[in-house]
Amino acid sequence: MSLVILDRDGVINQDSDAFVKSPEEWLPIPGSIEAIAKLCKSGYQVAIATNQSGIARGYFTVETLTAMHNKMEQLVNQAGGNIAAIAYCPHGPDDNCNCRKPKPGLIYQLAQQLQFNPQETWVVGDSLRDLQAAEAAGCKPTLVTTGKGQSTLKKLPELSYDVPVFKDLAEFTRALLKQD
Repeated sequence: MSLVILDRDGVINQDSDAFVKSPEEWLPIPGSIEAIAKLCKSGYQVAIATNQSGIARGYFTVETLTAMHNKMEQLVNQAGGNIAAIAYCPHGPDDNCNCRKPKPGLIYQLAQQLQFNPQETWVVGDSLRDLQAAEAAGCKPTLVTTGKGQSTLKKLPELSYDVPVFKDLAEFTRALLKQD
C-alpha cells in the first residue's frame, strides 16, 4: 500500500506563529480533512510527521497534543478516512535530537512502524524543513503554499532538486489521484 506523509501545522490545520496550543485552536484548513479521506478511499495510507516544540517550550503538554490529534483523527474518521500513524518531535530547536525536521528521524520512525518504500512515498509540507527531511529519508518531497508555504516558495532555489508545488493539500490530492 502506498503512503503519503503529511506535516501537520500549515498543511492539515491552520498554523500560528504563536503555536497551536489547544484543541480549540486546532482548526482544519478548508478541504484538508476531505483530502485525507479521499487519499484513504483511493488506497493510500496517510501518516503525520510533525515538529511540536511547543511541548519543550512549555506552551502545551503531551496530553494536550494528544487531544489535538484526537480531534484531527475524529474529523478524518467522520469524513471516511484514517490516519495510520502520527510521529511527533517534542524537542526544541536547540535540543539536537534526531527526530526534529529537517532531520529524517520522524520519517524513519514511521518507516519502522508502517514498513513502506521511501522512494514511493510522498511527503507533503509547507516548510523547507519538511522538504529537507523528505529528501534525507529518500522520499518524494512536495510543497503546499498554505501555512508557511508562500515564504518557503522563495527558498526553493536553495534546493538541489525539484519540488512540485500545490496550492493546498486538496490540490495535491487531486493531482496525485489523477496520475494513478
